[in-house]
Amino acid sequence: MVRLMLVRSAHPSDADGCVDVLALLPEYFTASTHDEVRRGISDHMALVADVDGTVVGFILIDRRHRRSAEVSFIAVHPAYRNQGIGSLVLSAALEGLRADGVVLVETKTLDSSAGYEPYISTRAFWEGRGFVQIDCIDPLPGWDHGNPSAIYVRALAST
Repeated sequence: MVRLMLVRSAHPSDADGCVDVLALLPEYFTASTHDEVRRGISDHMALVADVDGTVVGFILIDRRHRRSAEVSFIAVHPAYRNQGIGSLVLSAALEGLRADGVVLVETKTLDSSAGYEPYISTRAFWEGRGFVQIDCIDPLPGWDHGNPSAIYVRALAST
C-alpha cells in the first residue's frame, strides 16, 4: 500500500486531528493543552503532516513579534515517530518563517533538571536541529512550579 504524506497549512477542521495526536501522547501533553491547540489552529501559523487524509503530526507557531516566533507545539502520532515527520514539519515551518523575515525562533520544553525520561528525546530533537538552550526558568509563568522550562533558540538569519 502506497501512503502519501503531505505537509500543508492547517485548517480549522484539522483541530480535532491535532488534538487526537496530543491525546495519544499523555507523557508529553496534558488534557489542558487540548483547548489551547484547538484555538491555536485558527489563530496562529500551523502546519500538519497528513497521511491519506489523517493528521499524523503538526506544528503550531506563535508570532508575537515581526522578526521572531515561538514553536508552541509540535507533535507526531506515536505510530509515525522516528520517521522524520517532526523534522519535516519543523523544516517547512522554519523555511516559511525565514521567508517572512523571522530571524530568531524560540521553543520551550521540560528542562533536564526535572529528571523526566521522556523529555530526553525531546531535548535531543531540538538540539539536533540547531536549537541551543539559553536558559532554564522555574517557574515559568503559566507552568507549574517544579516543571523547569528549558528555553531554546535558533537563529534563522543574521540579526
